[in-house]
Amino acid sequence: METFLIRALQLVLSLSLLVIIHEMGHFLFARLFKTRVEKFCLFFDPWFTLFKFKPKNSETEYGIGWLPLGGYVKISGMIDESMDLEQMKQPPQPWEFRSKPAWQRLLIMVGGVLFNFLLALFIYSMILFAWGDTYIPVQKAPLGMDFNETMHQAGFQDGDVLISADGVPFERMGADLLMGIVDARQVTVLRDGKEASVYIPDGMMDRLLADSTRFADFRIPFVVDSLAAQGPAALAGLQPGDSITQLDGRNIAYFDFKEEMMKRQQTLAAAPSDSLSQTLRSIQLTYVRQGVTDTLSLSVDSAFTMGVFAVAQTDRLLPVVQKDYGFFASFPAGVKLGVETLEGYVGQMKYLFSKEGAKQLGGFGAIGSIFPATWDWHQFWYMTAFLSIILAFMNILPIPALDGGHVLFLIYEIVARRKPSDKFMERAQMVGMFLLFALLIWANLNDVIRFLF
Repeated sequence: METFLIRALQLVLSLSLLVIIHEMGHFLFARLFKTRVEKFCLFFDPWFTLFKFKPKNSETEYGIGWLPLGGYVKISGMIDESMDLEQMKQPPQPWEFRSKPAWQRLLIMVGGVLFNFLLALFIYSMILFAWGDTYIPVQKAPLGMDFNETMHQAGFQDGDVLISADGVPFERMGADLLMGIVDARQVTVLRDGKEASVYIPDGMMDRLLADSTRFADFRIPFVVDSLAAQGPAALAGLQPGDSITQLDGRNIAYFDFKEEMMKRQQTLAAAPSDSLSQTLRSIQLTYVRQGVTDTLSLSVDSAFTMGVFAVAQTDRLLPVVQKDYGFFASFPAGVKLGVETLEGYVGQMKYLFSKEGAKQLGGFGAIGSIFPATWDWHQFWYMTAFLSIILAFMNILPIPALDGGHVLFLIYEIVARRKPSDKFMERAQMVGMFLLFALLIWANLNDVIRFLF
């Protein structure tokens, strides 16, 4: 319950900030061109408003709605979420949106998207200034990667070190690496000290989207942190700091050992016998101690453990790159990170229209789950910047009821030199709102299905 509340609080705080900044973009451009803004509302407020106030001598009422699905500014003389058709029947007034030149209306409409994108760039810059950039270079992972079954079927093998996709070198784990793999014809890996090629089959992304496991993870070295007193490993001579590299002559990582012991335990349970028990529990380990490789033999206990506690922190076992940025250097780096994030997200959009992609579409539950289970300001701001990028991109799509729909009609007006009729705009707004609500219901229904099944 505590985890749910922490994630819910982060989600609400993040979305509130993004909505306020987005609507502030519309508001400031409207005021710049002397266009009246009747209402500025965080969240939607059908039927009633939780809180509202109107400063003295102000044209704008500020409020907080009860339906946390976004927010809006009600601009005079504009067909928007309020669907104030009575106002549109009155003669146009000089302070209204419809009375302004098309270029001014265009800037008012793109203001929200522009502010969200600038906010993301600013947050990314401040993250790099405050925390720097920390990552594990995939080409230097000492034991390579563990892959899921779909990747195995494509030709990857556990222990492969990812080098490049169609000649473009990999740098770090993340969405860019995954997109580089699925969009490539050939991926180069380092396998047993030699380069090998894996040819990517068609439909790779659809198959990965259908998986319930991550496509790849770093193989964690089996480094002894501490030993149970009088445990099998301690009695055999293992010491803290030893790095176990092989089990019975086969290269292993930490989780390989646990998986192998589980298999042996299941084999013994299916056909119990004293001789089989002794055979399955007898193991030979190869380990490295202060640069010297050696082997030893031991018998694991009846629970198929050997009394070893491994190092859990990956930053102690894998090579970590740390880049720090000064205040001024953080801005171009933040802009670069923001642009790359946007490009990566746009590149993934094509998979949304596939069968498996539609299943992966998520609502508030999926969005909330990307926040950490414990409060972490670094991750909070990182995810807020990412959501700001998404909000900017989604709003500029040419769908009626979104900013991009209004922009599309304004571009038509500028090119054709005539406005779409008010009746057409009303119908387009209604169709757009229907599509958006249908998408919202579908996304949140996916969350419910994933939770139940």
